Amino acid sequence: MASGTEVRHIDAGTAIEIASAALMGAGAGPEAAGLQAAHLVEAELRGHPSHGLRRLPTLVGRMRAGLLDPNATPTLTWGSVSALVVDGNRGFGPVTAYAAIEAIQERARETGVAIAALRRTHHLGMLSPYVERLGEHGFIGIVLSSTEGLVHPWGGVGPLLGTNPLGVAVPTADGGVTLDMSTGAVSAGKILDFAERGLPLPDGWAVDEDGRATVDADAATRGAISPFGGAKGYALGLTLGAIVGVLTGTAYGPDVKGTLDETHPVTKGDIICAIDVAAFGQRPGSTELASYLELIRASGTDGRRVTVPGDRSRAARAHAVADGFDVLDDLWLGLEGLADEHREAPTGVRA
Repeated sequence: MASGTEVRHIDAGTAIEIASAALMGAGAGPEAAGLQAAHLVEAELRGHPSHGLRRLPTLVGRMRAGLLDPNATPTLTWGSVSALVVDGNRGFGPVTAYAAIEAIQERARETGVAIAALRRTHHLGMLSPYVERLGEHGFIGIVLSSTEGLVHPWGGVGPLLGTNPLGVAVPTADGGVTLDMSTGAVSAGKILDFAERGLPLPDGWAVDEDGRATVDADAATRGAISPFGGAKGYALGLTLGAIVGVLTGTAYGPDVKGTLDETHPVTKGDIICAIDVAAFGQRPGSTELASYLELIRASGTDGRRVTVPGDRSRAARAHAVADGFDVLDDLWLGLEGLADEHREAPTGVRA
């Protein structure tokens, strides 16, 4: 059950400051800590606490266990003119991912398409900020990730597939399409968030350890997440995981470790792809696509606007940047405790 459901209202600047201090208290340098902290807070701003600050204590635990090197510099090796092999050297996911993005953007200007295959790097978190970064520079951005075995096969029992998320950005001048979705009915972080808040799950999200549908979040943590969309979601998740595993040489399903625990080396993989729209003779920021998306938005019944992928996240972010967001009180107190370890350390000494 949840350890507490009281919340407090936090602004983004304070959240980044506390999260950065917590990471520095465990040994991270200021730049890496700031980047990782900002990415966690970005998930909070977009209304996805499952990928936000609740991930930080696990990161700290992995740092203290020697499984995560917070100051690692990723190794970038070009396997071919447009294929980048990235060894994160056990570092933070955002640090590795943004380094890879900078490299493939530059290369895709020459080749039209460039792809990075990441291994030995930690949880990327929300995928939309990465693909949006590519979109801002005139690229179609695609990110695939593998995760721990959390999803049961369609017609099968047991957590044998990852939630294997997919992120895509197709830019227009006013935002375009930004897809950030799990191929499970929900992310593992969302299940844990519901469990911590003591809330029942919606129908269809998960099964218990015997394969029976459940709305009990605690039972779901011992069971498996259901694939979204039945057989089709199962097939998509399996296929995306296969692509990531083959290109990165990383593990599959139950053998993927390192984003939810504090005991195993990280064995997940990630793929990041940049496609230069201009290389195909097209203008970045398509006005035609923007007009089409507006047609869709205006198609709602009874005068209601239809959302396209990315709309809700952008609206949530704008509201949270202006007004702040809620964080579970127990979680926040824990983060403040971790931050105090950094603040109380002697000058030049890290906890």
